[in-house]
Amino acid sequence: MTAADASALVDRLTAVVADFPQPGILFRDITPVFADAEAFSVVCAALSEPFDGSFAAVAGIEARGFALAGGIGAQTGTGVLTVRKAGKLPGEVLSESYALEYGEATIELRPGQLPRGSRVLVVDDVLATGGTAEASITLLERAGYEVVGVAVLLELDGLAGRDRLASRVPVHALASAPA
Repeated sequence: MTAADASALVDRLTAVVADFPQPGILFRDITPVFADAEAFSVVCAALSEPFDGSFAAVAGIEARGFALAGGIGAQTGTGVLTVRKAGKLPGEVLSESYALEYGEATIELRPGQLPRGSRVLVVDDVLATGGTAEASITLLERAGYEVVGVAVLLELDGLAGRDRLASRVPVHALASAPA
């Protein structure tokens, strides 16, 4: 299947939920894509395809990025790293805080999981303002890794996430939707 086929699957299977998590928000629930075995396989392949052969590991951003990273890692024979919310990882961690519309968040990564200089693809479900993806890139670089790109299932238009990341790494989105 092509990237266009994968995009059509994302569009068809994504559930739009009005007023979640708060009034005025249109939440895009991509979990039906995960539940469809064929769709999940197709989107994992299409997400990684522009970067094939250029990465040794896939970093999934909590939480739905974990599923995508696992699928891509299994298909490409590469390792998987998890970028977690603060306080979820034992032992030594690197932390990166970033601004949200309504406050601040922190993500963490266990260092030393791969050799320094290892090339990593970052994956997540949705790209909105790009704050979480940008913090993930910074965190992975602080760990000594080279980020080759960011791949997402769905990019929300008008929130400038791609613009925020484009000066640092290539960005690949399978589908887009209004914010």
